[in-house]
Amino acid sequence: MDIRAIVFDVNGTLIDIETDEGLEEIYRAIAHFLMYQGISIHRWEVRNLYFQIMQQQRERSGEIFAEWDAVGVWREFLTIKATEYTRSLPAEKQAQLPHFLAELHRGIARKKLRLYPQVQETLDLLKTRYRMAIVSDAQSAYAVPELCAVGIAHYFEPIIVSGDYGYRKPDPRLFQKALDGLRVQPHQALYIGNDIYHDIHGAQQVGMKAIYASYSQSNPLSGTIEPDYILYHFADLPQAINYFEAL
Repeated sequence: MDIRAIVFDVNGTLIDIETDEGLEEIYRAIAHFLMYQGISIHRWEVRNLYFQIMQQQRERSGEIFAEWDAVGVWREFLTIKATEYTRSLPAEKQAQLPHFLAELHRGIARKKLRLYPQVQETLDLLKTRYRMAIVSDAQSAYAVPELCAVGIAHYFEPIIVSGDYGYRKPDPRLFQKALDGLRVQPHQALYIGNDIYHDIHGAQQVGMKAIYASYSQSNPLSGTIEPDYILYHFADLPQAINYFEAL
C-alpha cells in the first residue's frame, strides 16, 4: 500500500483525558459568573437548562448521528435567561459570552489532560514522511485549545471537529472531509482510534484501513467489527504503518 497520510482520533487515542460534566462546582461557578451578567439563577437550574438545550439541539438536527454545539447551547441559554441588564452589555461582550461559558464549563469539568506515553516522540518521527490530520467527536471551543495545551496541534492539518458540522462519527462525511483536506484517496490513508464502532467502523466505511488503539481500554473489541490492526502501545505505530506499506 502507498500510505501518504495518517488520520487520528484525539481523546482516548492521543490524549488521556477525564471529564465530569455532573460536578456541582461547574454550575455553581457559572451561576456566580452569570450574576455579574445580570442573570440570577440557581446552579441546578443552570445544569438542567444546559442539558435540556443540548438534547433539544440533537432532536432538531435530523441527523442519524447528531452532534451538539457547545457554544450554541450557551448562546441559546443566554437568549432565554437574558435580562434588560444583560442586553445592555457591550455588543462585543455579549458576542463573546457563549464562547467563554463553553470554555469555563469544560475547564472545570476537566479532571485530567495529558498525552499517552510516546505520543509526541512518535509524531516527530512520522511528520517528515506523512501528512497528518484529526477527526474528533468534540467541540472546537475546547478541542483545539486542548491539543495546543499538550503541544501537538501543529502536527495536524486539517483538524476536523464534529461540533462544527452537526454530526458525529461514524458518519462517513467527517472522514471524507479529512481525506479531502489531505488530498489523498482512502486507500492512501490510515485511521487510528479507540472506539470500535465510531472510529474503526466509521473509517472502514469510506475505504480506509483502521487501527484500533487498545491501550486506552475505553471500548473493548466487538465481535461484529474487526479492526485492520491492533495497536497496544502508541510507540508501535511506525511498525503498524510498515505492516500496511508491505501489503
